[in-house]
Amino acid sequence: MKLVTAIIRPSKLEAVRDALVAAEITRITVSRCTGRGRADKVSIYRGQQVAPDLIPKIRLDIACNDEFKQITIDAILGAARTNGGEVGDGKIFVTELEECIRIRTGESGNDAI
Repeated sequence: MKLVTAIIRPSKLEAVRDALVAAEITRITVSRCTGRGRADKVSIYRGQQVAPDLIPKIRLDIACNDEFKQITIDAILGAARTNGGEVGDGKIFVTELEECIRIRTGESGNDAI
């Protein structure tokens, strides 16, 4: 089992959600977050170094069986990319999911996803 976490632009949420639904990935968790990728320019204000501003983003968490990992990634990549790819389009993280348990029934593993 895998946990696919994607950080995307808020303007791309509907397109990514539609792409995931079209790929039959319907179980997702969506959260608003803020963050910052690579900061190439350091700001100086009154002689002090200023931390770069945080940018609003959307975080998607998708728990999936191993066979759906690449389908999920491809759907996100296809829908989240702006004009062939621009700085700030986001990131996708794939981590091993040790265990998943459905609270309602107590099922665990692939059956719980």
